[in-house]
Order: sequence, then C-alpha cells, then structure tokens
Amino acid sequence: MRIVIDTNIIASAVFFGGKPGELLERVLRHDVEAVATDRILTEYQATIDYLLQQYNGEHLHLSIMPIFAAIEVIPQTDNIKVCRDPDDDKFISCAVDGKCDIIVSGDKDLLSLKQYDHVEIITVGQFLKDFPPSSP
Repeated sequence: MRIVIDTNIIASAVFFGGKPGELLERVLRHDVEAVATDRILTEYQATIDYLLQQYNGEHLHLSIMPIFAAIEVIPQTDNIKVCRDPDDDKFISCAVDGKCDIIVSGDKDLLSLKQYDHVEIITVGQFLKDFPPSSP
C-alpha cells in the first residue's frame, strides 16, 4: 500500500508518538510505502525545525533521519487545485503522481474532501483501524 502522509502527522509522530508514531513505525518497517515530493519533505523539515525551536530541541519521540530515508521521493508532475487551502494541494498532487491509495492527514481541509480520484483521505486513527499490521 502506498500512502502520502500530511505534515501534521509527521510532526505529531516525531514529537509525541501515539497513533502517528505507530504509522511511522510501520513506514520504517516497510509495512507501508510512504511517498513524498521534495516540496513536501521541505515542509516536513521546516515544521520540525520550527517545533524544535519551540521545544528547545527536547521531546523527540522519533528521529527524523530514518523517517526521511524510508520515504520514497518522487517528482511532482501534477498541479492539482481542489483544496480550500491551496497549500494542501501538494499532497493530492503527490498522491496522484505517486499512484498512492491513501493520504493520511489530520487537516480538516484535506479530510473534508474524503476522496480525490482514486485516493482516499483519512485520519491516522482510521488508517490504523482499517489497515492493521499484518501478522508475522
């Protein structure tokens, strides 16, 4: 399964763990394939840098380097414009370009779409419920 992960999920996983952390652990184990563009990775990094300043570099639950290494970086070719917040369109474009099944997000603007083309847009809780880890 190929997914795109919204920045709020990455930040929550890195700083707080919880369900977002569970999702990222599955990405690190390669149970789930995460896809991003350079633009999305830049946003991840900028958000994490900002939060590191806010928390004085403390409270990291997960290291970002292995997460970034586990994400497949693809070029963005589509320029889809469907979100109320135009800054969120990059996640939909990435999902379409990367032939992804799902965008995992906590963003109300993205979640309100529910689906775009063949791509479902769901919360991390819904993802973990609908797609439990496979048994070893």
